[in-house]
Amino acid sequence: MAVYVVMEPPGRGHEADETSFVRDGFSWLGFFVPPLWLLWHRRWIEAGLAFVAIALVAAGAETFGMPLFGALLILLIMLYVGLEGQALRLAAMARHGWRQWGVVVADSLDDADLRYATEAGEAPQEPAPEPRLQLEPSLARPVQPGPAIGLVPFSGKR
Repeated sequence: MAVYVVMEPPGRGHEADETSFVRDGFSWLGFFVPPLWLLWHRRWIEAGLAFVAIALVAAGAETFGMPLFGALLILLIMLYVGLEGQALRLAAMARHGWRQWGVVVADSLDDADLRYATEAGEAPQEPAPEPRLQLEPSLARPVQPGPAIGLVPFSGKR
């Protein structure tokens, strides 16, 4: 079963077709071709950074004669995009005003869409009230008489 993060577009008057499902997990295509995968998902700056980083590491490894070290660094860049690529997409959507509706666990994208449609059709639940901070008087620090500067007491002796 796959986990899908459901993102709703900005504004309340949206259609169900505009909702986006982002599969949470490792991206194999993002691992094997990071810049192309990022370009496909319209992450232009991240794609440019990945391309430049891979090119600089490859050029530096060739210049300094350390091909194994360069290959390991490139592998780390690829692994980062494979692991965190979906999170980069979600963060970009959140920056553009998309709201995370929730998470749906389903076998396929069609099942996730069906589950979202049935659950989103229900009456909206009001968010639970946030717990109020209640101070316990018995846990408060005792008042220390004497000279003080602001809230910091001092002994007055040097």
